[in-house]
Amino acid sequence: MKILDGKKLADQILRGLKDKIKKLDKKLNLVAVCVGSSSASKSYLLQKERASEKIGVNFKLVNLSRNISTSELWQDIKKLSDDFEVNGLLLQLPLPKYIEAQKVLNAISPLKDVDCLTEENLGKFFSGNPLILPPTIGAIAKILKKYKIRLQGKYVVIVGAGRLVGKTAALWAMNQGATVSVLNKLTPGISNFTKLADIVISGVGKPGLIKGNMIKKGAVVIDAGTSKSNNKIVGDVDFKSVSKKAGYITPVPGGVGPMTVVSLMENLVKLNS
Repeated sequence: MKILDGKKLADQILRGLKDKIKKLDKKLNLVAVCVGSSSASKSYLLQKERASEKIGVNFKLVNLSRNISTSELWQDIKKLSDDFEVNGLLLQLPLPKYIEAQKVLNAISPLKDVDCLTEENLGKFFSGNPLILPPTIGAIAKILKKYKIRLQGKYVVIVGAGRLVGKTAALWAMNQGATVSVLNKLTPGISNFTKLADIVISGVGKPGLIKGNMIKKGAVVIDAGTSKSNNKIVGDVDFKSVSKKAGYITPVPGGVGPMTVVSLMENLVKLNS
C-alpha cells in the first residue's frame, strides 16, 4: 500500500507558484466571503489564508451575518467582484439553506471565480473547454498524475453526487477515458459497486463510510470527504481497514485537502496571468 501524500506535493507546487507570482507585475488580492460561522468553514479558510501567505498573496476574509438575505448577499458579492483591486473571490460553502446559492455565485466575475462555481465557468468545464478546473478535481488530477495513475480504461466508482466532488469528478473521469458509476444516498448496496472498482473516489462527508471489505485488493482510494469526529478532521474512508487492501490511498488530513487549496491558488494565478 502506498500513501498518496497530498501535503508534500502541495508544498512543492506552492514553491513554484510563489516564483510565478513574483514575476507578475501586480500584487494579488484574494477575498473570501463567509456567511455565518462553522468550525469546518474556519478550518478551510485558515488553510487558504496560510497558503496565501506562503506564496505572497494578500488574503482578506469578509464575515457576513448568517441572517443575510439572498439579495443582500448578491449585492455584497457583486460589489467585491467589481472592485478592480480584488483579483480572486470565493464564497465559502455551504451557505444557509434559504440562500439561492447559484444566483449569488453568479455575481462573481468568471475571471475572479477561483472556485470555478459560476455557471459560466462550470459550463466551460462541462463542455470540455475549461478556463480553470474546480479545485477538488484539480487536486485529484495532480495527485494521480504525480503517482502515474491513469484513468483510461479503468472502472471508477464515485461515492456521492454533490456539486463540489461527485458531479464534476464523474465528468472529468469520463473525459479521461474511464468507465464511471456515480452512487448517491439512494443507491442500494454501494459495496456491490465499490468492490469492483479500480479507483474509488468518495466525497460524501460521512466518517468511516468506506470500509476495507468494500474494496478490492490493490484498488486506488481517493478520499475527498471531510467531516469532524471526536474533534478531529476525518474522511469518508476507514483508513485502518482500507489501507490493508488498497494499493494506493489518500490520508485525511494530508491528502486531497491540501491539494484542493493549492489548485485554488493555481486558479488565482491562471486567471491573472
